[in-house]
Amino acid sequence: MSETWVQDCRRQFPGLNRQLNGQPMVFFDGPAGTQVPQRVIDAISRYLTHSNANHGGKFQTSRETDAMFAAANRALADFVGADDPGEIIWGQNMTSLTFSFSRALAREWGPGDEIIVTALDHDANVTPWVMAAQDRGATVHVLDFDRLDGTLDQDAYRRLLSPRTRLVALGCASNATGGVNPVGAMIAQAHAVGAQVFLDAVHYGPHDLIDVRKWNCDFLACSTYKFFGPHLGVLWGRRSELERLTPYKVRPCSEELPWRWMTGTQSYETIAGALACVDYLADLGRQVSEDWQLERRPALAEAMQAIETYEMRLAWRLIEGLQRLDGIRIYGITEPSRTRERFSTVSFTHERVSVPQLNRELAARGICVWGGHYYALEFARRMGLETEGMIRVGLLHYNTEQEVDRFLRELAEIIESALVVEA
Repeated sequence: MSETWVQDCRRQFPGLNRQLNGQPMVFFDGPAGTQVPQRVIDAISRYLTHSNANHGGKFQTSRETDAMFAAANRALADFVGADDPGEIIWGQNMTSLTFSFSRALAREWGPGDEIIVTALDHDANVTPWVMAAQDRGATVHVLDFDRLDGTLDQDAYRRLLSPRTRLVALGCASNATGGVNPVGAMIAQAHAVGAQVFLDAVHYGPHDLIDVRKWNCDFLACSTYKFFGPHLGVLWGRRSELERLTPYKVRPCSEELPWRWMTGTQSYETIAGALACVDYLADLGRQVSEDWQLERRPALAEAMQAIETYEMRLAWRLIEGLQRLDGIRIYGITEPSRTRERFSTVSFTHERVSVPQLNRELAARGICVWGGHYYALEFARRMGLETEGMIRVGLLHYNTEQEVDRFLRELAEIIESALVVEA
């Protein structure tokens, strides 16, 4: 397959045109938030310019808002692999949605009940559940990971599961190591003991196809600003559960889905942008498949297959380049035979040059990466990295081999200069 589509995609992202000191900036900061295509910017502007209103009115702009909202719910249902647009809940971000939802779900917990969180997850899929369990007197178990490759301990997971387990909070992919968890098998094991599963798909969303039907999870959260949209969170849940559970809400709020789970007025302009970012991905799928008649869900599948293949080519180029530099330690899977177990997020440290120094020097050269623990707090603590964390390089489909090679050259120069000064 020709990869001219990569350059076509890049031309759609105005942010990629930024320069620093006469050089193009390199955006490897995607795991914290991606750049957006022009159509997302246009959708937000168009909504605010022409249709700005609250929902539920009889007048034209309110009816347009309702129509846009319905279309966005259908788009996000397609994105996560759901059949029912009413199962899509919008919120400020994944963290806020999870805190709110955890309180409602924990209403049914009590002493003797148990929940499982992992030491690999972003804290947004840990602390909300820990605090909710503490409020209800339930017991919290923390699933550990292998220190060598950053994968969850599956034997320990099976030992933790019991008929007392009420919920497993599990990340689809690690935002620290890029590792992909075997969520399908883990969900089936949780259901076998009667437990529900809440998935954090924030880091999974830009790299591969989310599929709530295939995985058979109970609840899932993601963030549109991690897959080329605006700053916005999305929660999906089974209709039967969303109708059965009692949300924390004001009395006038409708009992109909999805409204009963959304507090106050929504950010309709960013929801319009979220619709545009899903359609951007669907059009990418139509382009790479050369079938412009594809429905949205199969088009998204085509896009994600092309994205994953391309991104992993970049990832192995990066990993192999890092392995050629003395003093580098990569966290997570580094064996090409295990490609299916990781995404194109690569984190590392240097044995003699600090993370803050590497971060500052790369930033000064126009290379955007993150240094720290990125809210993967338990992972950082258990790896002895809580103070400085790691350098995280997040490769996306709008990145290029030339950018990877530039990063490796700049990194080598920074390390060499730092060691000369140290000597």
